[in-house]
Amino acid sequence: MIGFIVAGLIIGALARLIKPGKQNLGLLATLLLGLVGSIIGGVIASLIGTGRIFELNVFGFIVAVIAAVLLIGVAEGIASRRKVTR
Repeated sequence: MIGFIVAGLIIGALARLIKPGKQNLGLLATLLLGLVGSIIGGVIASLIGTGRIFELNVFGFIVAVIAAVLLIGVAEGIASRRKVTR
């Protein structure tokens, strides 16, 4: 469980470094988006047959980072829409 949290934090941090521009996300949001990205990466790796969902492998890690980058973009879009409507 601790390894899963650490991996989520690393994946979230890498995604924030890859995503251009400034993100207004805190540590908790980075961790949560990294965890969701790691689950998505694990599921896709499992479907392809390169490993299990909670198993650390290179393909799953790469897909997890890509998924987290996309999730950060979605989170930014939602946050910016909320600011505009208020």
